[in-house]
Amino acid sequence: MMSETRFEKKLRAEGGRITPQRRLIVSILQKQDRHLSAEEIFMLARRQHSRLSLATVYRTLNRLKASGLLRELRLNDDRCRYELKQDEGHQHIVCLGCGKVIEFTCNHYQDVHEKLAKQYNFKITSARVKLLGYCADCQARIQNEN
Repeated sequence: MMSETRFEKKLRAEGGRITPQRRLIVSILQKQDRHLSAEEIFMLARRQHSRLSLATVYRTLNRLKASGLLRELRLNDDRCRYELKQDEGHQHIVCLGCGKVIEFTCNHYQDVHEKLAKQYNFKITSARVKLLGYCADCQARIQNEN
């Protein structure tokens, strides 16, 4: 038997079953280098599991979110996108022109959050940083249009 991933351990600890569909969806999210919508996950999963339904994808995503294993993001459009939560926090830079998303880690953001929490007597449970702007290609395109 394969060794359980941390996602499988967490789901099982909460009484969730590790179905082939759940395993497939987690695998797709782990292998992608971008943030996927539910529909994109569905299309990729259907290549390997032709009987998988979009409803199953949504149920699985909701289960992973409820377990704290998945983060739902709204980056540059109205569609929800998903990423598996990793141990280290990261933030996003989003291009308003082409939609390109760059992940980055900022080592001092935790210090800022701790100061703010102390200053305002506030318990911060999560944070998301999204920087918006234009990538070099879109800047050049905009410059050429003007």
